[in-house]
Amino acid sequence: MLSEQKIEQLLGRQAEIERKMSENPDPDAYVALSKEFSELQPVVAAVRKLKDARSELEDLAQMLDDKDLDAEMREMAQDEKKALEDSIPEIEHDVSILLLPKDAADDRNAILEVRAGTGGDEAALFAGDLFRMYQRYAEIRGWKLEIISVSDGDVGGYKEIIAGVKGEGVFARLKYESGVHRVQRVPETEGSGRIHTSAATVAVLPEAEEVDVTIEEKDIRVDVFRASGPGGQSVNTTDSAVRITHIPTGIVVSQQDEKSQHKNRAKALKILRARIFDAERAKVDAERAEARRGQVGSGDRSERIRTYNFPQGRVTDHRINLTLYKLDQVVAGDALDEVIDALITEDQAARLAAINEPEDA
Repeated sequence: MLSEQKIEQLLGRQAEIERKMSENPDPDAYVALSKEFSELQPVVAAVRKLKDARSELEDLAQMLDDKDLDAEMREMAQDEKKALEDSIPEIEHDVSILLLPKDAADDRNAILEVRAGTGGDEAALFAGDLFRMYQRYAEIRGWKLEIISVSDGDVGGYKEIIAGVKGEGVFARLKYESGVHRVQRVPETEGSGRIHTSAATVAVLPEAEEVDVTIEEKDIRVDVFRASGPGGQSVNTTDSAVRITHIPTGIVVSQQDEKSQHKNRAKALKILRARIFDAERAKVDAERAEARRGQVGSGDRSERIRTYNFPQGRVTDHRINLTLYKLDQVVAGDALDEVIDALITEDQAARLAAINEPEDA
């Protein structure tokens, strides 16, 4: 239950921010204050709603203590009191959710990586299906998706495809997609009608800025070579492809999609920066492993998270035991929000439970 002291602290902080913003601080301070103010607004609105409901409940309780209150007014007050008593726990829950510590990366854009896993050509085709699902989902949410790197499959789909996704709340929602996605269906190339199982791996990384990750020239080895493979014919007369190795971490990124070595280097550094940033976040998360054990969306990309069963028309997310018989709508991106919303709700519940657990439990 949210204490009155906490409520007053939140309301006081908003008033303090408003006061500081009115004093014309320097531009950097003003931006920071504006950001905190906008983040506090939904919290304060919910807190005020809770404060008003509690105050009204007290007024109704005092009214009902009046022995001279006539029967009609008493009945009306009792009904209102009952309605408030039922609604206050829900408002308190909403406030608690809003007060949960935010993932600092939630507001960032994301780097989306989809790779074919086990299953050969069928895995590459499935990777293509997954990527198109995210493309359509990005369109639905008004996000901008830009392909950074592509390695085509031999018969279609992708061996690997990497894209940048920009927009509001991109990482906050897409981070739940990291992991192994499995498909069960009859491949088009299968003559006997047998169901095959194949997989693809999805990685969603928060986009890192230069201020987040400093990459020293002495810490990288840059190799250049001629581009090859589909699409490479027009660029393979010069050493335009770039392979960057980050020596401290051993992370390697290759990029050959652009005709310009300079552009390939810039794209490779962008991916490298995101992977280093993600590795640093993973290290911090590992240190909090016990607290995160019951949570979803931890981003463990070795974890099988979802199965797409085409013969039965169902999608099952194994982290929360959610099954939807809406495979076509999910793969089309239209019903993906239903899965992600359920994952977010479960994650919030797990984090609330962790906060409310006794320290010696």
